Amino acid sequence: MDDLNAKTSKEQIYREIRRSIIIGNISPGIRLDISRLANQYHTSVTPVRDALHLLSQDDLITIKPRSGYFVAHMTFKKLRDLLDVRKILELAGIELAAMRITDDELNVLRTVHAGYTGDDDVSYDRYTDENRQFHFLVASASGNQEIAEMIARLHDRLARFMVYRHAGESQEVTHARIIEALALHDVNLSRQFLLEDIEASRDAILNFVFADEADSWKI
Repeated sequence: MDDLNAKTSKEQIYREIRRSIIIGNISPGIRLDISRLANQYHTSVTPVRDALHLLSQDDLITIKPRSGYFVAHMTFKKLRDLLDVRKILELAGIELAAMRITDDELNVLRTVHAGYTGDDDVSYDRYTDENRQFHFLVASASGNQEIAEMIARLHDRLARFMVYRHAGESQEVTHARIIEALALHDVNLSRQFLLEDIEASRDAILNFVFADEADSWKI
């Protein structure tokens, strides 16, 4: 396999396993067998191992020496801490963005969403990516790239929980309100609309955990 094919294979494997974890088709704690995955994707073990290492950087996979690769658990405290950090960083970012955002950056924000296409796994994988991209671009408009990169990293770590909001149909509308507030360079309104979005996501995630997964969570 040449370098180009190896790269493509690694990225495809990364994307498909990531989607399965985010959508919940692979449960936390499950051990992933490299040889079986290599057979499944008709490739060598190298791109599979590379893909799993990328997933470990997203906190989706835990690598245990001499034991293998496992879908990561997350404690309830860690989840709540990440949601708190997200709120702090994104509100700081949008306050700066509202003052600094350009017309070109606003136009890019308006192109992030490809529209609602249903509640299937592939669509929700896309909605999750679009949500990450939207919040990263808002933060980038602040002019502080460190904030933007930290927010992107947080969204990678929270991706499998963002699905619990089931916001595929409403996400674009919610983000459109934020865009128009930013276009007015209205700091308070931009902050208010973003805060409503963040709190709705937080409430949906924590409610799901309490209602459906509390018995299996490591608290």
